[in-house]
Amino acid sequence: MSALGEGWAAQIAEAELSSTLPRRWAHTQGVDKRAVEVGRVLGRDASLLIAAAALHDVGYAPRLATTGFHPLDGARFLRDEHGADERLVRLVANHSFALLEAEERGLHEELATEFPLLEEPLLVDALVYCDMTTTPDGDRTTAQDRVAEIRSRYGDDSMVGRFIRRAAPEIFASVERVEAALTAQPR
Repeated sequence: MSALGEGWAAQIAEAELSSTLPRRWAHTQGVDKRAVEVGRVLGRDASLLIAAAALHDVGYAPRLATTGFHPLDGARFLRDEHGADERLVRLVANHSFALLEAEERGLHEELATEFPLLEEPLLVDALVYCDMTTTPDGDRTTAQDRVAEIRSRYGDDSMVGRFIRRAAPEIFASVERVEAALTAQPR
């Protein structure tokens, strides 16, 4: 991580989301809590996970929503306005299988070229775990219930509904890998 660490990330997320999107902010706070818990399996990358958790949905902020695709909008904001750490920006850009949703939106090539996926499977999985085990209100949930909630909220025939159906097996596999790592790691 650069000098822009966890505290900076939380301040940015709060500034961008808390007043304009309070429910998204509640979700973000819950994801951040999961990241603190999961960070123990990541060693020195724990602070990177926590920063990414705080910032993963910052692209939903109305002033940042230029493409309407929050992973891309958030990553560009972090890179362009804050000069954020490249690994952090790439995690935000690709969180929770964003490349699959980018395909649905016709933005796959743009996202993949501008922000290549990190080749750090446990770190990537950990952010998926944190996001997909947190409700929109910030409470803990299962990945299965979270996917069902997203499908219900957006509808199966919507762009997000099609994406989440495609991503569900990958989401569940990521969550299982993180749960296995947490079980194997002594407290």
